[in-house]
Amino acid sequence: MSDNSNPYGGFGGQMTGQAHFGGVAAPQAGASAAAAIKDTTTAGFAKDVLEESRNQPVLVDFWAPWCGPCKQLAPVIEKVVNEAQGRVKLVKLNIDDHPAIPGQLGIQSIPAVVAFVGGRPVDGFMGAVPESQIRQFIDKIAGPAGADEAAEIEAVLEEAATLLANGDLQGAAQLYGAVLQATPDNSKAAAGMAECMIAAGQHDRAKQLIAGMPEEQRNAPEIQAIVKKIEQIEEARKLGDPVALEHALALNPDDHEARMKLAKIRNVEGRREEAAEHLLLIMKRDRSFDDDGARRQLLQFFDVWGPKDPATAMARRKLSSILFS
Repeated sequence: MSDNSNPYGGFGGQMTGQAHFGGVAAPQAGASAAAAIKDTTTAGFAKDVLEESRNQPVLVDFWAPWCGPCKQLAPVIEKVVNEAQGRVKLVKLNIDDHPAIPGQLGIQSIPAVVAFVGGRPVDGFMGAVPESQIRQFIDKIAGPAGADEAAEIEAVLEEAATLLANGDLQGAAQLYGAVLQATPDNSKAAAGMAECMIAAGQHDRAKQLIAGMPEEQRNAPEIQAIVKKIEQIEEARKLGDPVALEHALALNPDDHEARMKLAKIRNVEGRREEAAEHLLLIMKRDRSFDDDGARRQLLQFFDVWGPKDPATAMARRKLSSILFS
């Protein structure tokens, strides 16, 4: 995707259709069912079941061609396994052709499904059970749907934030884009992508991205922080030449209006601690200026910087000493 109609484009070329989390590729829509379901034999059981179950849970469906309930269960369990998107695999064993394994496991009635984890059987059920019961069984064996993916996505977001902080806009945007492909309503990823656009000077594209979001997502705290950041950037563009403002302050350190403008400009330049120091100095010298406007502006900076930013922590400490001294 590289055309201007794509709000995520412009970083690192075309996005692939497959997001990778924790080193494991998330299955694409329409992926072959062969990856999750296969037939096995006595000779292949060790590899297909015992070894594979050390990587992820494997369900073994013991069946026979003459078994009516087996024919009822087969399409249902295959459907649920496919919809599990890689959380478990299904291996089918025809007990007529391969009686040794079910004999060793004591399988006396079919259909029988046995779950293997870590190379050994851990649980199972018999009979053509309903679809809902199969889903519950998989959740019990493999954990609730989405739990692992959520943790992996959070780890990817943290990595993307680190790349962004280190100035690797392309690397960060690729990770944010991958998360957005997997979870389009992820506000953290959308905010991160907008941050990449802003850092690249593409403020209008960031505004376009936010404008295209559903109202609920636009109201998320992460997105509202980006909205305020864009507003601050647009305001700073109208505040004049920072060199001229520095000169004005050199002539008159109590020119609070010039200092306020310079603080806003330094903020959008990324010089956050310097921006905070200007506002704190105004507060020390004249709390009444602009009806305590320096404090109110500093609080707006905090909203955009976030509570974990070092500049926020520094400025909050100094703000407290001013307010309660």
